[in-house]
Parts: sequence; C-alpha cells; structure tokens
Amino acid sequence: MKPLTPQEALAFMLAQPRTAKLATVRADGRPHVAPIWFALDGDVLYFTTWHTTVKAANLKRDPRVCLVVDDETPPFAFVQYEGVAHFVEDMDALLHWATVIGGRYMGAEQAEAFGKRNAVPGEYLLRVEPTKIIGMDKMSE
Repeated sequence: MKPLTPQEALAFMLAQPRTAKLATVRADGRPHVAPIWFALDGDVLYFTTWHTTVKAANLKRDPRVCLVVDDETPPFAFVQYEGVAHFVEDMDALLHWATVIGGRYMGAEQAEAFGKRNAVPGEYLLRVEPTKIIGMDKMSE
C-alpha cells in the first residue's frame, strides 16, 4: 500500500469522473450514503442536490460530510474526504458548477444542457471545505 499526499489524493479524485459516495447524518444519528457527481476547485468540492433529497435535509441540520472516491480495479485505490458543507445561494454559481459537473461526467458537448437542466429553483449547490483528506494507492500490492 502507498499512502497518498493530500495533493495526490485530489489529483486522484480528478483523474477520472468517478462517482463519490457521500455520507451524511440523519436526524436520529444513522448514516445516509448516496452517490454524487462532483467537481473540485483546488481542495474545495462542489456538488448539487435537489431540495427534497434526504442528503439536503441532513445537511441543513448537520453540515458535516464524509465521502469516498475509489478505484475498484486492481491494484485498487481510494480517497476519503471529510469536510463541512455550505449551501451556496447564488444562481450564477449554481449554473457554473452544474455545467462544470455535467461536462465532467457527460462530456463537454453535453455540459451546457446539463448545466441548464440542473440550475433551476429547487436545486441546491453545496460547497464543501475539507477538514481531512486521506488516500491509499496500490491496496493489493
């Protein structure tokens, strides 16, 4: 196994459009995990979610998050990213990040369409500032 530096971990997160698994805390303390698409700006992570999702309700009450991005092929790798999520109430920023995220996962030719589809009232933009970033590479070696 090879530990990743925070910079290597961030590079791993951006290397391919892998889905992150986002954990939030329910009102009764149980964890809730959901897949998300995301983008990074330096070490700050952005994602969107609809206002009626469980994760939106959880984050309004408790903004702490933990997410994992992993490579499920040998020799296996993962990054665990912990942080605090903040709701961004700026429709221009929502359009920008929804477009970036759409392009990252669906390709540049579909970025604008995904951005417009997701930058609508009811969609939330979340900005996550990291508190801890760890990662491991070559897990099977």
